[in-house]
Amino acid sequence: MKNIVIVGRPNTGKSTLFNGLTNSRDALVHDRPGVTRDIISGNIPNRPWVAFDTAGLENAKSGIGHDSTNMAIHAIENADAILFVVDGKTGLMPMDLEWAKVVHKRSKAPALLLINKSESAKKLSEIHDFYKLGFGEPVLISAEHKRGFDEIYTFMDKISGDEPTTEEPDKRIKIAVLGQPNVGKSTFVNRVLGENRQIVKDEPGITRDTVKIPTRFYGRDITLMDTAGLRRKSGVTDDVETLSALKSIDAIDKANIVILIVDATKNIENQALSIAARVVDAGKILCIALNKWDLVDTAERDEKLLKLKHQFTNSFHQIIKPLILAVSAQTGTGIQNMFKRVYEQWDISNADTPTSLLNRIIEKLVTDRQPPMSRLKRPMKIKFAHQTGHHPMKITINVGGASDIPESYTRYLRRGIATALHCEHLPIVIEYNKSENPFD
Repeated sequence: MKNIVIVGRPNTGKSTLFNGLTNSRDALVHDRPGVTRDIISGNIPNRPWVAFDTAGLENAKSGIGHDSTNMAIHAIENADAILFVVDGKTGLMPMDLEWAKVVHKRSKAPALLLINKSESAKKLSEIHDFYKLGFGEPVLISAEHKRGFDEIYTFMDKISGDEPTTEEPDKRIKIAVLGQPNVGKSTFVNRVLGENRQIVKDEPGITRDTVKIPTRFYGRDITLMDTAGLRRKSGVTDDVETLSALKSIDAIDKANIVILIVDATKNIENQALSIAARVVDAGKILCIALNKWDLVDTAERDEKLLKLKHQFTNSFHQIIKPLILAVSAQTGTGIQNMFKRVYEQWDISNADTPTSLLNRIIEKLVTDRQPPMSRLKRPMKIKFAHQTGHHPMKITINVGGASDIPESYTRYLRRGIATALHCEHLPIVIEYNKSENPFD
């Protein structure tokens, strides 16, 4: 796979172009300049290319703008091709010229100049000005309406030549990293990656996009998904933050495993408990990472850990024992053990339970505690069970009786099955296939 990097000054439409090329909505799009901060990547369908969306290049001496620009420059240096995006509505700007010089200096990769927002002809009479950038003949596009993309594809195809374009099924384990602002999500991701890929600052709201990063860690191919911090709705007043939060929630559905980062030095807020409950309701594998554990007083650790486990255990009934592990993203302590444990849970969730074993487990559970009587005062019969799904594990039980099995008895069965199969950390869904004959 080859890397094509999208660069330009802020607010030229780079993220809209990225979404169009990757046929996704992964990049956060807003009229406000400077919304993109971290670098996000995505495969271009039917082509051997990975697109990288970068932050708008700025002349910042320090702060987030400085860090994000340095990351963009690093991406330029490692690019196989570059898409330099300018704004056709505003015309050529001094900053365009300045950053074109940076691209020429830092990269020998072929570059294609794209005049975006060209659906407006107001400034296009000055198209000859863009030749000053030194990228040759520009291509007129509208990223919003996907106009002009054919020439971008032709540009890529000339570079890739006969390289195969067959897309292999993505077998990577998708791991989303969620949590409230400033709990150390990006520090955690950087620790796993072994590099400063994500911007880290001691202030909330730095990460805005959900950033997907393919990597290999502790023997497995994974895709890490660093998400924006989730705050209580009452604390969200900015529409960019609202969009970021929606992308974070969407990451739960796209993930196989969710690592919920919480700050072990503080009390657990209801917001963190709500996120955990949402993950379990979605049937995902949940691991709760007590970050900054190295900052917790040694004498208080046992009591604090017991309290935190009690809080999370009482927050949802779908799993018996939430997987709660202490780590330090800053020092790396406990991170390898955490991934060992979540990989174990992934393997368990992939397994097929023999039908004979499952029925023996349920038969014993029913013997120990009979199901309640139906509304017609007849015994409710639990007959035959088999596994019908993974992620989460789904058990379908054939039953006879005149009314539904109550939730209290379903919880009893779920707990018994999970304990017998040693999957207390995983959500289990039980469905009933009820006989229409109440006398059966």
